[in-house]
Amino acid sequence: MPEIGPEGQRKLGGARVLVLGAGGLASAALYYLACAGVGMLGIADDDRIELSNLNRQILHNPQRIGTPKVFSAKDTIACFSPETLIVTYPRRVESVMEMLEMVRHFDAVIDCTDNFEARDLINQSCILARKPWVYGAVSGFEGQIMTIIPGRGPCYRCLYPSSPPSTSNSSAPGVIGVSAGFVGILQASEVIKHILGQGSLLVGRLLYADLLEMDFSELRVSMNPGCDYCGGHTEP
Repeated sequence: MPEIGPEGQRKLGGARVLVLGAGGLASAALYYLACAGVGMLGIADDDRIELSNLNRQILHNPQRIGTPKVFSAKDTIACFSPETLIVTYPRRVESVMEMLEMVRHFDAVIDCTDNFEARDLINQSCILARKPWVYGAVSGFEGQIMTIIPGRGPCYRCLYPSSPPSTSNSSAPGVIGVSAGFVGILQASEVIKHILGQGSLLVGRLLYADLLEMDFSELRVSMNPGCDYCGGHTEP
């Protein structure tokens, strides 16, 4: 491929990507990052595999129910990409400083979490560390994705200035597996393009996908001059 070539493959082989979460989004993202030849992958998650996860979390299987997700994910990726260096973080991160200590070792971060609080920590730490990260979320047949590069475009708090109303587990919407797979693949694609310096990234562009209607739309997101996190400023 002219967009990659030997030099691009060397860039991918030298890249370090942290994936926060080891569920549905991460299942697709990790597979394709490893297949593309990314040299080092970090996987962070404190959860264990449950039967209800398996409709979308294709890193795991029924024989691993009860196993920490990060170890299952590592075993799966290592089976078909043994040359990939995989670092696991089987713990919950509850502070910006803890998150910062993780992200500073990587070139890019993929958000595969499922709540505002975790993304807020990712946003703050990536701004402090000047690391690009890719936000992704799914619900039912719908998904959304945006790439955040500190100093080049709006941050997550520019997109969502305040926390949305909390939703109890009993009333939370379900997710069809293909939605998680679709968004996870797009997240991996954004990171691969960033590493290669190719194509147009979703910076300042929230991509929304409705797979039930096969409808795609894009929302332009501006930097908020009053944002407490990024200050709404671009780098000179």
